[in-house]
Amino acid sequence: MKLQQSRAPIFEALSEYRENRIVSFDVPGHKQGKGNPELTEFLGRQCMSVDVNSMKPLDNLCHPVSVIKEAEELMADAFGAAHAFFMVNGTSCAVQAMVMSVCKRGDKIIMPRNVHRSSINALIVCGAVPVYVNPGVNRPLGIPLGMSVASVEQAIRSHPDAKAIIVNNPTYYGVCSNLREIVRLAHAAGMKVLVDEAHGTHFYFGDYMPLSAMSVGADMAAVSMHKTGGSLTQSSALLLGPDINPGYVRQVINLTQTTSASYLLLSSLDISRKNLALHGKEIFEKVTSLASYGIREINKLGGLYAFSRELINGDDIFDFDPTKISVHTRDIGLAGIEVYDILRDKFDIQIEFGDIGNILAIVSVGDRILNIERLISALSEIKRRYTRDPAGMLDHEYIEPHVCCSPQEAFYADKVQLPLQETLGKVCAEFVMCYPPGIPILAPGELITKDAIEYIQYAKIKGCNLLGAEDMNTERLNVMAS
Repeated sequence: MKLQQSRAPIFEALSEYRENRIVSFDVPGHKQGKGNPELTEFLGRQCMSVDVNSMKPLDNLCHPVSVIKEAEELMADAFGAAHAFFMVNGTSCAVQAMVMSVCKRGDKIIMPRNVHRSSINALIVCGAVPVYVNPGVNRPLGIPLGMSVASVEQAIRSHPDAKAIIVNNPTYYGVCSNLREIVRLAHAAGMKVLVDEAHGTHFYFGDYMPLSAMSVGADMAAVSMHKTGGSLTQSSALLLGPDINPGYVRQVINLTQTTSASYLLLSSLDISRKNLALHGKEIFEKVTSLASYGIREINKLGGLYAFSRELINGDDIFDFDPTKISVHTRDIGLAGIEVYDILRDKFDIQIEFGDIGNILAIVSVGDRILNIERLISALSEIKRRYTRDPAGMLDHEYIEPHVCCSPQEAFYADKVQLPLQETLGKVCAEFVMCYPPGIPILAPGELITKDAIEYIQYAKIKGCNLLGAEDMNTERLNVMAS
């Protein structure tokens, strides 16, 4: 039976609930906003009236049997998946559920080192052991790329007992690996393929997009609907292929996901899925056109390089997300984070992130041509007013890790806290990362090298937001006690 993508079961049930004017003696305590007038004025009565608790007419996310179950079936159908779970703890929770569903303590899992911290967090929780594949690196841009097929093949040969492979689709910068071939190699070796598609929601709906995880037979994919699909922040979806047991995955999700799911987040997933299923192709055709225009005009400015599909090499840049505006800034003597700060402080423009040498502007369903014009104009002014000699700037974003032990072993080990300069040659027992993008500079279990220390110091000088360390100023690091 063909599902009706024009339906939105959770939204419909919430609308009926509101019309019934239910007298509430359950949580939340604000009682449809009446108990918190200031918050109601700020968010609106419509919003507060449907911030409700799980109840029979509205189903329960931990064990869905009615409207949430129907909405998840529609989500799976829209994305070409065998099953879909609504996630309200963010895509980080979905990534962790993927890993914990296929790996146990001591199991090996192959992954690129430029994964989001959520993947490594999952290893700390479940005790799986990473087999890192170093991504390719574009030296002029200084950015990590995707995984080459040859490097994945080598990792499979060297670790035939690995349970799964994690793939970024795409990376934060927009780079895609040869996902179809990686899936083929992994399945031939009896391994599952888990795909972090936090930035790839639109791959399922737009024409001329990179291949999506479900379209090439991957086993699981974590999709951030809120990033490019239009739903509320923190709402996400976990997609399953036909060879994964959804009942067991639900049990794993329920280990960490809230038992008090927000119906604001759930309804936003429901409505956004409907919108994408009905209008996704035209939406992302427009988004791609806007991004392409932005890229062309930025490249006319000189000094700044908005990179895109011209980088494709058929291997570690197998494809590139055409909706991203990724811009290299180092040639005008500015770190990406410096351009990020100038855009925000001087031009009232908030971009996704700036790192050592690049910035990223996300273009999606809510953008208009005026927004793009404003970004182009601001970058032109920044180039004119702030350009300086790039000599002496750090020229790389990726540091090859030296893994000494598993993340779990290091994180829970006896540790000492030392000044950053005194940690050289020690084994890190915590994370250090610039956020965004949330890719660790150091992860638990890795050797602290001169390159890593210099990167951290440089990132601090340039104004990057460093997270992960117990010391909030990242002046001291926890290392494993010898």
